[in-house]
Amino acid sequence: MKDTSMSSVQKHPSISKGRIQAFLQEGQWEDVNINSVLYDARVSAEPYVRMEAWSAPDQSRPGFAQAAQQTYSAISVGHTFGNSWTTHWVRVRLRIPKEMEGRQVRFLFDPGCEAMVWTADGEPVQGITGGEKSCLHVDRILTNKATAADMGEERVLLYEVACNHMFGNGAFVIGPPEPSREFKLTQAELVVMNTQAWAMKMDLSILLDMYNTLPKSQPRAWEALHTANAMINAFDADDTKTIDAALAISNGFFAQKGGEANHQVFAIGNCHIDTAWLWPYDETKRKIARSWSTQVDYMDRYPEYRFAASQAQQFEWLRVLYPTLFKRVQDKVKTGQFIPIGGTWIEMDCNIPSGESLVRQFLLGQRFFQKHFAVRTDVFWLPDTFGYSSQLPQIVRLAGAKYFFTQKLSWNNINVFPHTTFRWIGLDGSNVLTHMAPANTYTATAVAREVIASVGRHKDIAYTNESLYLYGNGDGGGGPLEAMLDRLERMKDVDGLPRIKHEDPSKFYSHVEKTSKGLVSWKGELYLEFHRGTYTSQAKTKKFNRQCELLLRDVEMLSALAKVGAFGFEYPATELERLWQIVCLNQFHDVIPGTSIGMVYKDTDRMYADVVASATGLKQNALVALFNNVSVDAVNAASGMLFVNTTMWPRTDVVAVGGLAHDGVQQFRKHDGAALVVAASVPGLATKAVGLDANANASADVVPVSVFSDSRGNVVLENLYVVARISTQGQLVGLWDKASEREVVADGQRANVFQLQEDMPILWDAWDIEIYSDEKKKDLPGSGVTVVDEGPLVASVSFEVAIGKQSTLRQVVSLSATSPRLDFACDVDWHENHKCLRVAFAWDIHSDVATYETQFGVERRPTHRNTSWDMAKFEVCAQRFADLSEYGYGVALLNDCKYGYSTLANTMCLTLLRSPKAPDENCDMGNHSFRYAVYPHKGAFDESDVLQEAYKFNVPLVSVPIDYSAVQAGLSDVMAGLSLSGAPNVVLDTVKMAEDSPSCLVVRMYEAHGGHARASLATRLNVTAAEKTNILEEKIEALKVVPPTASSKGCKSIDIRFKPFEIITVKLVVKQ
Repeated sequence: MKDTSMSSVQKHPSISKGRIQAFLQEGQWEDVNINSVLYDARVSAEPYVRMEAWSAPDQSRPGFAQAAQQTYSAISVGHTFGNSWTTHWVRVRLRIPKEMEGRQVRFLFDPGCEAMVWTADGEPVQGITGGEKSCLHVDRILTNKATAADMGEERVLLYEVACNHMFGNGAFVIGPPEPSREFKLTQAELVVMNTQAWAMKMDLSILLDMYNTLPKSQPRAWEALHTANAMINAFDADDTKTIDAALAISNGFFAQKGGEANHQVFAIGNCHIDTAWLWPYDETKRKIARSWSTQVDYMDRYPEYRFAASQAQQFEWLRVLYPTLFKRVQDKVKTGQFIPIGGTWIEMDCNIPSGESLVRQFLLGQRFFQKHFAVRTDVFWLPDTFGYSSQLPQIVRLAGAKYFFTQKLSWNNINVFPHTTFRWIGLDGSNVLTHMAPANTYTATAVAREVIASVGRHKDIAYTNESLYLYGNGDGGGGPLEAMLDRLERMKDVDGLPRIKHEDPSKFYSHVEKTSKGLVSWKGELYLEFHRGTYTSQAKTKKFNRQCELLLRDVEMLSALAKVGAFGFEYPATELERLWQIVCLNQFHDVIPGTSIGMVYKDTDRMYADVVASATGLKQNALVALFNNVSVDAVNAASGMLFVNTTMWPRTDVVAVGGLAHDGVQQFRKHDGAALVVAASVPGLATKAVGLDANANASADVVPVSVFSDSRGNVVLENLYVVARISTQGQLVGLWDKASEREVVADGQRANVFQLQEDMPILWDAWDIEIYSDEKKKDLPGSGVTVVDEGPLVASVSFEVAIGKQSTLRQVVSLSATSPRLDFACDVDWHENHKCLRVAFAWDIHSDVATYETQFGVERRPTHRNTSWDMAKFEVCAQRFADLSEYGYGVALLNDCKYGYSTLANTMCLTLLRSPKAPDENCDMGNHSFRYAVYPHKGAFDESDVLQEAYKFNVPLVSVPIDYSAVQAGLSDVMAGLSLSGAPNVVLDTVKMAEDSPSCLVVRMYEAHGGHARASLATRLNVTAAEKTNILEEKIEALKVVPPTASSKGCKSIDIRFKPFEIITVKLVVKQ
């Protein structure tokens, strides 16, 4: 009889497809389909399986040594573990029954949550992921071939059960944790797997995937469907020998190889572990051990397997907490199977951290990998963060890497990013070879549809026929499963699929470099058109980060100058490294963006408090070393103040000094009684002593600031530079620049207008601000405008704003006598639900672009929405300022801890607070204090001193109480170890001691405006040699040290040439 099955399959493909799906699924047909024959033997009863448990108190996480000493109680399947975040140790005693002799035996243990398997002598050997079908991993191989001797032997394992799922304990994906969640032990049994049946199930799943995914114009799609149908026809659930016949059919299909010209997929296992997210840091430490122990086990069983892991912090936790497992990882690094990658301390956010923080990420990460693995990675690995600064290519290059991997731009919600493999060109022109996995995921599951998508979604396949494929359960860890490795082996060279091989990502990039044909380029930032709310959520954390970054900057600079200044000072290198590690840790891409659960932020609050306390102490130690000959212990005993300027520019500020009561003080601030002192003309990177007697500091005389009311009822603040008019609603209705003779506020419009808008994103609550939010907003008028300070040094007014029914804002607007900058200090009691608070400024400025500070430079973005690409940037990130300028004039909006800006036409907004409810249901609830400022300036941005003013706004003068009579001539020379001149567009940002050279000083500078420059770095220090280095402080080239001349005032100098936006690090050898 003629076989008509092929015709039937082709005529009724949906029916055949349904048949295959039913054959694979658990449930209705599992007693007669392939699932009925997956095990040849299963035993769960005593005496073969006996269990007992001990529950740790509260939410403690005791280690093996403590757990092994406890008293355990008997349990059985059905036992529940809880509540959320608790830990329970289960001791399992196993005996292999006679019927399993000669077979591989596994123990299946499913506690409904995560767990670690320990040997009886305390070795962590494997992670367990229970309860979740999509990433289930509950089996442990006891023996590959049970012998007669095994039958009488009792085997003991301990399971450290963690009461959380892979994705935490929320009721939904990003939901806040449920505190009373319980997990049931559903399985504890010895099994023998029918490996042929599992192989048949795997083949059928691949065939079904190929049919579903391949174009129906390709014969291989129909061959896949026919083969699967034929396999089912050959199978008889009552006769397992028929599986061999079914596999013979599939073997014929998989034996047909693809051609050499087929797309090549480079597969790399990974288990992206968010360092904190829906779980706290302490749980991450266990996730790392659970995940990596499993992968090391697979490396023993699959020699071709390659696994990559980033984040030096995670390796450090493993080293400290699991030393024997860390040693196994080190061994696998030597074989090339375990691949440290990324080069950073953690996978950081790239929007909020400062430029120096990004440098420290690489400095800490690359040095750790070099020290512990003799490895320096050349791949910057950041698959999951929320936008990429345009200075990253240069920083990556300076950190010894040249490749970059991500995939996050596939999440864009407005425009489709047009490239897969390309050259990413940064602000300065540096470029890195960049690849975004076309499978559009870093947690692929090794299925046919994903590897097929690696071809179909590859946007640059005309130039290169290769792609990376990242597979393995992730975000919450876990990594690849045994079934994934088996599927990749089965699919590695099959007609209809791309070729697949396991490979180190670095070798993928190297291959692309050698074989690609004319790759395209992308210039500038990689802006993620998604997750724009991360510039604002968890405001307290962002404020702490800024505070710590700047505090550590001062500590390093003062400590370094004390060290090289021959004061016998010991530079606190070890403690500074610890503090930087904490700051960098909290810059993880789900922590500082504000997208973690509340538990995480309780941890970060404590950690930041530690940094602030320690760094403040270190700063005081350095100040004592530098100025102990003139300083006094108590402010009240001071007859003068020494002001230390850690910025490179001279400045005149009005400084508030708490606790100072002296007849020579011209003004005391009303709200806190602080004395206001003029620090006049303090040189850059130097000091200025100010006497408190009325006649001791005549150079500090300033034209007083005044406050009065005009005929319209506005309160007017006026100084030598500007006239600011504040309405009865607290809004800025006028800002007159005296020198330029122009009004800054747009005619008929207002500035400092608070706005409350609805903030309900489609899904990602803490992550997203949507474009439609601006359609539903209202202005919030203030009331009760009251004069607070009346001069002569500072004048200020205050008012209150009612926000909704529960929230209030109090603002103090102040103008000093010494600057045109208008300061706004806010105290907010915030208790909103899915609302966003912004402040808007309408300027009489016309420009198609606004300028925003990014790390080590600026980014210019459109103020219009001509295209969908322009529109997508309706909310953008900036560091310390944004500026709107036209020819000849501009206005900057400065901040001390805010990052979300938007500019449309002439209106610039600063986003202040949000109130999402997931994953932290209390996100940003409570009290907040922050400042922003308006700085009008002559000239467009590139001609202005906006950057200097932003530094001054964020980096106050350091005040040291002194005995003014003890001040000697040349005191400022103590701090005058360095100066930079000749290039106003160059910034001296960082001064520190070198990492490995205790006699060397490191100075980091950058060109800030986008032009060439020639700067002179001068110093009175005894510098014997200088060299330009990368950010790892390794020599690039020697620099000439010019001896002192008659005109150099005794300073040696180094001539340094900058390209636009170039970051330059100089190492100085100082002989004391």
